[in-house]
Amino acid sequence: MERPELSIAVHRAPDEVVIALAGEIDVLTVTELSTVVNELLAEPPSRIVLDMAGVTFCDSQGLGTLVVLSRKAQHAQTVLALANVGDFLMRVLDITGLRSALMISSTA
Repeated sequence: MERPELSIAVHRAPDEVVIALAGEIDVLTVTELSTVVNELLAEPPSRIVLDMAGVTFCDSQGLGTLVVLSRKAQHAQTVLALANVGDFLMRVLDITGLRSALMISSTA
């Protein structure tokens, strides 16, 4: 059985960049996600939105990466926000106490 991948689509607007994610954020896909966000932070927009609507799974490596990317964005003086966070991921963020460490908006 082949593991699902993480699809990453970048949509640029004048003041923000929306990154639509679909699939799994896990130990096998976090490097790809980190690379995309780090490239954006080289010339940071005022806001980066991770659209989580298509995310089906997020392991501990994925959670840690989201926190690290959020901190990197803060250092670059930009906002990294999660949008369209599903119930399962919101529950995981609550259980782990990471909900308060990440900016979560209701829509992209």
